[in-house]
Amino acid sequence: MRSFKRAGAEGLALLLATVIFLVPFSFMLLTAVKDDIQSADLDFAWPANWPIVRNFAEVIQARDYVLLRAYVNSTILTVASVALIVIAAAMAAFVLQRRAGRIGAVVNFLVLAGLIIPPAIVPTIWLLQAIGLFKTLPGLILVEVAFGLAYAVLLFRAFIAAIPRELDQAAMIDGCGGLTLFFKVIFPLLRPVTITVILTSSVAIFNDFVNPLYFLPGDDNATVQVTLYNFQSQYGTQWNLLFMDIVLITIPPLLLFVFFNRKIVAGMTAGAIKG
Repeated sequence: MRSFKRAGAEGLALLLATVIFLVPFSFMLLTAVKDDIQSADLDFAWPANWPIVRNFAEVIQARDYVLLRAYVNSTILTVASVALIVIAAAMAAFVLQRRAGRIGAVVNFLVLAGLIIPPAIVPTIWLLQAIGLFKTLPGLILVEVAFGLAYAVLLFRAFIAAIPRELDQAAMIDGCGGLTLFFKVIFPLLRPVTITVILTSSVAIFNDFVNPLYFLPGDDNATVQVTLYNFQSQYGTQWNLLFMDIVLITIPPLLLFVFFNRKIVAGMTAGAIKG
C-alpha cells in the first residue's frame, strides 16, 4: 500500500513538473521557429514553415550584432563576479565560524540583513556615480558581488562548521600562517559547496535582468537579458525573434543545470547536514 501511494505521489510530482516546466518551454521553442505572422497568434499550433536559420540570423545580426557583444559582457560579468563571491564568501565564512564574538555577531546580522532587505536602487546608483563606476562593467561586478555574497557566506559557513578545529591547530603547528592555512588546508576541503556556489551564482548572474538594466545602460554595455528589448517596441513585438533570443540566452544556464544539478543538490545537502 505504501509503495502504491509513493508511486502515485511520484507520478503526480512528475506530471506537475511537466506542466510547470516542459509546457512553457515547448511553447517557447514552437514560437521561436515560426514566421512573424504565425508567431503573432501565440498558440501551440505546429509551424506552417520552419524559418529557423532566418530567425537565428536575424537575432544574431540585430542592432549590429549586439547579442554577441552581450554574450561577451555577460561572460566577463559572470566569471569575475563569481570568482570574487567564492573567494570573499569562503574567507568571511571561515573567520565567522572560527572566531565567534561580538564583531562576529554583528557581521552575522549584516549577512542575514543582506538576504532579507531588498536592494536600494537609487542610493546604489548615487554611490556608483560618486566613485566613478556607474555605467561601467567593474561597477556592475561589485553590485553583483554585494547582492550575492550573503547567500554564499551562509552556505560556506554551514560546511566549514563540519571541519574539525584540530585540523587548523595541526596546520599552524606545522608553520602555516592564516592565508596559507585557508588556501592550502581549508579551501580544498570546500570543493562540494564551492561547486554549488559557483553554479547557483553563475546562473543567477547570467540571468540577471534588473541590475544590468539599472546600473549598466547602453548598447555597448548590454548583457544577454537586456537584448530582449531588441524585438519589442511601443507599437509591436516580433514574437518569433523574441522567443528565439530567449532560447539562445537560455541554453548556457540550462546546460549547467542539466549536467551539474546533482552536484548542486549534493553541495547544499552536505552543508545542511554537516552544519
